[in-house]
Amino acid sequence: MLPKAALRDGYPVLLGYQQRWAAETAPIAIMEKSRRIGLSWGDAGERAIYAGTAAGAGGNVMYMSYALDMTETYIDDCAAWSRWYQHAVSDVLSETIVSGDEQYQRHRLRYDSGHQITALTSRPRTLRSRGKPGDIIVIDEAAYCDDMDALLKAATAATMWGGRVRIVSTHNGDGSPFQDLVNDVRSGRVRNCVVHRVTLDDAIADGLARRVCSIRGHRWTPEYADEWRAECEGLYRDRDEMLEELHCVPMRGGGRWLHRVLVESRMFDAPLIRFSGDAEFNALSEPRRREVIDEWLGDEAAPLLAALDPARSHVMGMDFARSGDMSVVAPLEIGATLRRTCPFLLEMHDVPHEQQAQAVAYVCDRLPRFGGAAMDASGNGSYVAEKTADRYGVLIEQVMPSIQWYRERCPPYKAALEDDRIAIPRHADVLDDHRAFLVIDGVPRLPPQKTDKGGRRHGDAAIALILAWQA
Repeated sequence: MLPKAALRDGYPVLLGYQQRWAAETAPIAIMEKSRRIGLSWGDAGERAIYAGTAAGAGGNVMYMSYALDMTETYIDDCAAWSRWYQHAVSDVLSETIVSGDEQYQRHRLRYDSGHQITALTSRPRTLRSRGKPGDIIVIDEAAYCDDMDALLKAATAATMWGGRVRIVSTHNGDGSPFQDLVNDVRSGRVRNCVVHRVTLDDAIADGLARRVCSIRGHRWTPEYADEWRAECEGLYRDRDEMLEELHCVPMRGGGRWLHRVLVESRMFDAPLIRFSGDAEFNALSEPRRREVIDEWLGDEAAPLLAALDPARSHVMGMDFARSGDMSVVAPLEIGATLRRTCPFLLEMHDVPHEQQAQAVAYVCDRLPRFGGAAMDASGNGSYVAEKTADRYGVLIEQVMPSIQWYRERCPPYKAALEDDRIAIPRHADVLDDHRAFLVIDGVPRLPPQKTDKGGRRHGDAAIALILAWQA
């Protein structure tokens, strides 16, 4: 069904692994894959043909993934393929659906064939009663969807009346539900199901590097594939992460909670300001330290605070550390559309308690329409949290992070990232702090060891932003 016209690189429009995936006829098919190999784009091409074909040969398609951006991109790709095929699309809809206490976005393409492609973020209940004969359900980056077991349970029921299920994902740790499913299929415990596997090397062997070379407008040489492969692998500072995301080798010790693509998609250019104390600073008298911090805040923080919108409410989250990690103060503006924006992050390392309390008060005093804060009150952080609570009263929530706290507070923050309801500063350390979270025994949390190579961070910016979201 797919077009065979060649591009200038000498390969078909869809490369070999994309064609093999499109041609798969099994009731349930799984794709464990490398990142950024164009699998979803190619899948959209096949589904556009399928939905645009009249009854008997085509059917409806439902696409699901963990992030709103991915659903929008998939629908855009389907629409682009449909225009190329000259299929008649009668309607393109973006809708807000309210179901009980939940609200979510749905995107749809309606074809003159009578079929449609529907794309939405992953919620198991939306698959109930789905799966008429001929329908196809596509779950993209399944390993990163919340409650993947429930999602798969709802999806696979669609095959009972002749529907088909396509599950696509990079890995998210050894022992994840996605990895367990792949192992069960390979061991024969799950029937009527097949597994495709495409590593970066497999994709390169099918012509991916040559396609990239052509799109970039570079001159092809025999060495280009090796150079591009090295370029891709060089993007990762952590070898285990590189093997997981590019070569389908699940990371040991629990899966990553947040996908790099998701976190980066919510980042924008905003300042991260830092003060690092040293032995000389810590030896100063408290009044002199106060003067130093006040000068730093006046130079660095005051202009950022003065630029905030006075009409909008603001809240704050703080993760505390004395000398081992970073103390991070994360303000959030609550926008007119209720989207939260972190205008800047303030970090302190090796700064005495009194001066940390000073910095927190400086920020909170100047946040327009200050609505409250959630502050890490564990260990020595209790002093700063209590001192701030003495100043602002019930506006300050003193938080003792625990397994229960991670269990309750992390999912809403991840949902905010997925639904594009929060924007955070673009910085490598902020990304690494988010990526440090692992799913351990089913709960997203930080491992006990330091999470950066320099030994000065422990997911600090991510904790501060989760606390800010809580506030």
